[in-house]
Amino acid sequence: MYLPDRAVYDDDEPVEPPAQGAPLDDWDLVHDAANGGGKLVLDAHCEHPAVARGKPHENFVVLVHAKAPAAQTRAPLDLVTVLDVIGSMAGHKIALLKKAMEFIVDQLGPADRLSVVAFSTAAHRVIPLTRMSDAGKVKAKDAVQLLEAEGGTNILKGLTEAAKVLDGRRHKNAVVSVILLSDGQDTYNLDLGGLVPSSLLSGAGHRSTPIHTFGFGVDHDSSAMHTIAEETGGTFSFIEDEKVVQDSFAQCIGGLLSVVVQEALISVKCVNPVRVRAVKSGRYDASIDAYGRSASVDVGELYADEERRFLLLVDVPRAGDADDVTRLVKVTCTYRDTATGQVLDVAGEDIAVQRPVELAKDQQPSMDVAREKFRVEATEDIAAARAAAERGEYAEAARILERRREALADDARCKALVEELRELSTRVASRREYEQSGCACILTGYSSHAQQRAASAFVAGAEGYGCRQPGGAAPGAAPSILGFGAAGAYATPAMQRMVGASRQIREQQQQQPATSKRKSGSNGGAY
Repeated sequence: MYLPDRAVYDDDEPVEPPAQGAPLDDWDLVHDAANGGGKLVLDAHCEHPAVARGKPHENFVVLVHAKAPAAQTRAPLDLVTVLDVIGSMAGHKIALLKKAMEFIVDQLGPADRLSVVAFSTAAHRVIPLTRMSDAGKVKAKDAVQLLEAEGGTNILKGLTEAAKVLDGRRHKNAVVSVILLSDGQDTYNLDLGGLVPSSLLSGAGHRSTPIHTFGFGVDHDSSAMHTIAEETGGTFSFIEDEKVVQDSFAQCIGGLLSVVVQEALISVKCVNPVRVRAVKSGRYDASIDAYGRSASVDVGELYADEERRFLLLVDVPRAGDADDVTRLVKVTCTYRDTATGQVLDVAGEDIAVQRPVELAKDQQPSMDVAREKFRVEATEDIAAARAAAERGEYAEAARILERRREALADDARCKALVEELRELSTRVASRREYEQSGCACILTGYSSHAQQRAASAFVAGAEGYGCRQPGGAAPGAAPSILGFGAAGAYATPAMQRMVGASRQIREQQQQQPATSKRKSGSNGGAY
């Protein structure tokens, strides 16, 4: 039974008293010790180790790399799941969704809070923001089991309910997020830019609330779902094979339950007279001062062990006759430790380049910089291919991806990226392919690469794609995760373990009917 509608919801269950954060499992403690734990780590790599002394070098590439610490504790989560219960969800789909929601509930701890919103033509809050104590979990599972499929798809209604839940909170956990799942086309709201309530967007001194969107089946509105995720800093995932909706949720939850860094801001200061010309930062906001003397990238949240890489293009001046080394930039990062609330500052080593009179003939470029340049260029081509397909130029879209694939084909460092480009090119080659799954796949790939965060496309019939299977599953044992070797390489250990746990549970559930049937037969049907 649905709860009555309100203008704002201010009945959230109080959070637990402040503590040192929720402990992670034993694996995390061992992993943390092995990786040093502690603070975020910054390092950098120059495109070349040396630049000739007597010549300036424009657009010299510097790779800035940040890695979040592993975590022994985590901050509690406020989560709102917004679920499409359109009529087409009836039957098997809604049953799978209910199982997936039960999995989410089971992963949450007593300090985490969950609210569930169901929407179709209208939207209703199913349960208030409730602590996932034993009693809270029973309440949440019982409420989810009462969901019924009916009506059309009105995404704005669903997100408006989610905003009311979060806006009215009397208490707030440190981490907050929304999960949105839809399997239909929104025929009520034609303006894709107006689907997110303003309170969930950044502004007035607060950051946007990440909305992680999931397109369920081939009939969902992938453009709308991607736009919502992109506007709020969430990810967009495509679930073509409905059987694995739980696995897709699991990957997302694995990240949300391991947020260790918030409000991360990477700052770059040039050593005079070096100047920053450009920053390749994907979807992260980057700024350069008017004189090119400093730059910054607003990274925001990071999951435990998560990494970010950004390319700086700097102008290196001519060196003096006695200058053997040119210092380029200093890199620092300010962020908030999610578990403790402390604001921390870290600094990387000063970045410098050698300045010989003549370059050595055997000078080798940095493999790390080259790999990141390939990834950035491929991401730009994925965006260009999508733009071509949206214009109806499907052959051109496929050619863009194929050209990039061919350029990288002989480089062993890019094997996973080459396979991803191959898969995407086949899914944009015709209008039929693009509308059925290509648009969703290409938006998932772009979302993941632009954010350097794992987003999955669970696609049917892609077992030969060569994707790594989380949880140790054998290739072909389950639908592939598109880009798990390239875009999926962003998956953190916590995300991979959560997907593995989901698959193990699904396998056990699939075996139960057969076991029950055998028992029934051996007992003459009395079981």
